Amino acid sequence: MVRSISYITGTQLLTLKRHPNIAIVDVRDDERVYDAHIAGSLHFASDTFVEKLPKLMQEVKGKDTLVFHCALSQVRGPSCARKLVDYIAAMKEDAGIQNVLVLERGFNGWEASGRPVCRCTNIPCKGEEE
Repeated sequence: MVRSISYITGTQLLTLKRHPNIAIVDVRDDERVYDAHIAGSLHFASDTFVEKLPKLMQEVKGKDTLVFHCALSQVRGPSCARKLVDYIAAMKEDAGIQNVLVLERGFNGWEASGRPVCRCTNIPCKGEEE
């Protein structure tokens, strides 16, 4: 069972993204629509995160690693990651999630480092990168 949250660098995430058992959870609110996103990421806005936790758990079934981020990963990303860990702890069954991570420097740091972003408006994102 997950008890702690760790941070992950953009370089580490690029390596992890190749594995099918990872899900990236973008908890930015409206800015995701305007600023693009990490290809393939799920969008669960922080302002409605708690009430959408059951839906998130369905979306990530079979994943063992979740990586959270917001714009800078200083408040919303870590906060939502903690809410997920607490939610899993309160569940009576094993969710299969072993790692809950937060992307250092968030989406802004990811994009500023020249890493690929997606500007699609598909929900869910199909993963087209620029």
